[in-house]
This record gives sequence, C-alpha cells and structure tokens, in this order.
Amino acid sequence: MFMTRFFGRTVFAAVRAESSAAAVGSASASTSRTGRNPLEEFFEADRDPDEDKPVVYGRSWKASELRLKSWDDLHKLWYVLLKEKNMLMTQRQMLHTQNLRFPNPERLPKVRKSMCRLKHVLTERAIEEPDPRRSAEMKRMINAL
Repeated sequence: MFMTRFFGRTVFAAVRAESSAAAVGSASASTSRTGRNPLEEFFEADRDPDEDKPVVYGRSWKASELRLKSWDDLHKLWYVLLKEKNMLMTQRQMLHTQNLRFPNPERLPKVRKSMCRLKHVLTERAIEEPDPRRSAEMKRMINAL
C-alpha cells in the first residue's frame, strides 16, 4: 500500500513536471515566434506615418443593441471594452508624460459610455429576474464590475 502511494505520487509528479515543462516550452516558442511582449497589448499598434487619411473609429454601443446580446456575449464585450479603456488610458498617460497630444481623445468617452450602457442592460436583466436570490446575486456581481 505504501509503495503504491509512493510510486503513484512520483509518477504523477513526473507527469505534471513534463506537462508543465511542455507548456513552458510551447509558451516560450510561441513568444519567440511572434516576438510580442504581452504588455504590448496596453499600447496601440503604431500606424504608418506616410498615411494621409485619418483613422476613423467606431461609435459606442447602443443599449438597444446590447439588449439583444446573450449573457456570455455581454461578459466578453465587457472585458474587450475594459482592455480598450486600459489601453487608451495607458497611451494617454504615456503621451502626457512626454508632453505630447493624445490623438483621438473622443475614443475614451465612447468606451466609457458603452461600459455604462452595458452595466445598465445587465441591471435591467437583474431586476427582471423572478428569483430574488438570483437577482441579488446578479446585482452584487454587476456592482463589482
């Protein structure tokens, strides 16, 4: 019995070590292939300065559009908007420290409006929930966003 436990643990430990080493190897290989630092996601991709036409960015989401989305889609959209907001605020701060002008400052209010509208739609769904416990749980989760 003792030997079975001991050998079982060593085999599992060896398998875990091999799988984690393979994961680290594949992660380092994917990083070396792309050559991208994960922190680069906080910065917008550089544009070609030779382009004459200005970049046109989209509009904010409407509440009527958000009401048509599923819970999972809204959840994913929240994190996309949060990532965009973090990227814009990082870029704004970085340019501010260099005494440069923040290009397209109207993008940040669009993202904030979309996030507020998304939260409003989720709150509407929580209020309409017939089960009071689930409704309270949904409201707690929405307020934590």
